[in-house]
Amino acid sequence: MQIRDLPYADPGVPDVRSGTRFLLWLGRNQLGGQVRTLLWGLLLQLAIAGLPLAVGLAVQAVVDRDGGRLALAGGLLALLGAGIAVGDVMVHRTAVTNWITAAARVQQLLSRKTAELGSVLTRRVAAGEVVAVSTGDVEKIGWFVEALSRFTAAAVTLVLVCVGLVVYQPALGTVVAVGIPVLALAVLPLLPRATRRADVQREKAGKATELASDTVAGLRVLRGIGGEELFLGRYRTASQEVRRAAVRSARMWALIAAIQVLLPGILLIAVVAYGARLALDGRISVGELVTVYGAVALTHHPLRNFEEIAMAFSFSRPSAKRAAGVLALDRTTTTVKTTAETTATNERSRPPGGDLYDPATGLLAPAGLLTAVVCGDPDAAGRLADRLGGHPTEPGEEHTSVLLGGVPLDEMELATARTAVLVQDKDPVLLSGTLRELLGVPSSGAVPAEDALAAAQCGDVLDALAQASVNSDGDPMETPITERGRSLSGGQRQRLALARSLVTDPEVLVLDEPTSAVDSHTEARVAAGVKRLRAGGTTVVLASSPLLLDVADRVVLIHDDEVVAVGTHRDLLRDEPRYRAVVTRETDEELAGGASSGAPGPREERPERQEREEVEALEKIEEIEELEGESA
Repeated sequence: MQIRDLPYADPGVPDVRSGTRFLLWLGRNQLGGQVRTLLWGLLLQLAIAGLPLAVGLAVQAVVDRDGGRLALAGGLLALLGAGIAVGDVMVHRTAVTNWITAAARVQQLLSRKTAELGSVLTRRVAAGEVVAVSTGDVEKIGWFVEALSRFTAAAVTLVLVCVGLVVYQPALGTVVAVGIPVLALAVLPLLPRATRRADVQREKAGKATELASDTVAGLRVLRGIGGEELFLGRYRTASQEVRRAAVRSARMWALIAAIQVLLPGILLIAVVAYGARLALDGRISVGELVTVYGAVALTHHPLRNFEEIAMAFSFSRPSAKRAAGVLALDRTTTTVKTTAETTATNERSRPPGGDLYDPATGLLAPAGLLTAVVCGDPDAAGRLADRLGGHPTEPGEEHTSVLLGGVPLDEMELATARTAVLVQDKDPVLLSGTLRELLGVPSSGAVPAEDALAAAQCGDVLDALAQASVNSDGDPMETPITERGRSLSGGQRQRLALARSLVTDPEVLVLDEPTSAVDSHTEARVAAGVKRLRAGGTTVVLASSPLLLDVADRVVLIHDDEVVAVGTHRDLLRDEPRYRAVVTRETDEELAGGASSGAPGPREERPERQEREEVEALEKIEEIEELEGESA
């Protein structure tokens, strides 16, 4: 794989049983790149290791006044110099390619997992942790993959140097052969402590990143309540903790680096002292002494790779562990299928159709109708919305797949399930870009962006974007929207998100409180617009607003995670006390008082204000319907 060929057509299925296994899986999947780097690394390292031999031959040729051998030594030096130049360039080229392609593979895997899990991801893993994994951790993982082949080349070179010196000059070669392994393994006792300090630094950095992410996301609210200084102080404290942890980690790595310099120096002094004595005794020549001295001196270069691989593994292993933890998250909590079962299931998967049914609660959303769902517990409504979208329940809970046309969503191919059912949660996210890019989502093409914006009552949003336009000649569709839509109000963001969902035109659209941030007048128009635009499509709206409930074809009341009543809004308002308590916000005392008074009906016992609000809401809906009838 070359950089120009990225992204991968298929990044593969990673081994996420542990961080180490994940690193090994990455290395195996880049075997070709690793072999190329190893070969070029051997050329570089062996050319460097051969320099002392050529220098020794040249020195001895000068001593012996042998011009032929001197010329031979000069040619050998030139050849080794060319090998060093070519090897260094190609090692750097192939190593960086390994780094970038490994990082790209991990990023593709993380992106695929993020798209698979959707909103469930941030409920299982903190947003700051996800950011840290997809940025800093990816770089550290790529670093280890890149350093592995260079380390292998260095280790092979050291073995060949030791063997060659023993053969070339047994007396000095034996000293070097014993000393080199000691140098290579001397830092091993320090690595666990260095790894622990690196883990502490990474953990504190992750918390600081999460705190910064949360602060930026809530900056508008913080300014409203004057809490900027409080959160700034918290981040400053977290940042200083990261700095102190980084300094402690750096001190340990500095000690390791110092040992890697000190011990080779001691070995070099020992070799020179012993070799000088041998030369004075006439047991070795001056050229042999220079050769062994040069070989020992140049072992410092491959030995640095031992320090680097230790550091790379110490930093990348926890990073790989965190990445593997994210990649191990599954869309469902059901039993993992075999490859053959998955293939057979995908072959049976076809674009589904029919009613949407949730066995866990008994909720049925008939095809082609607008079904409103009322839950007294907002958390239960959120879990239901996730379940209707095919997302898993909370870890440890029993998972029952939702059926679409009698087919479990879990057994459909993911792309098919996502095309069939779209869930818009109560806090949708707007990505940065122009409004045209925001609405340029995969869709059936049956709903134009203009119709979706009109149904979501985005006229004032378009006017605001047109006024804010600088380089788009007043075209709101070309006006940039800031990250997460922070330049817009909550109601404007919510309506743009609704328009985006309407543009996709899925077979089943699930909306969780789609109008909670808009006023009642706008809400009534949005309700009518959604009903009109989604005519013939299956729509499920989780809400408690009478304006939305009254336009629904059927309303379902869920109490204690179970369907307890089905009907129209007005019928349930009249006949079902639990429904009335959720929709009109009646208290338990008011309900008990109405039941014990023996009055003609609970409706007469409600406060006049609640009566008046319902009447006004219903009048607004009827007025909108009359206006739409006249325009038609």
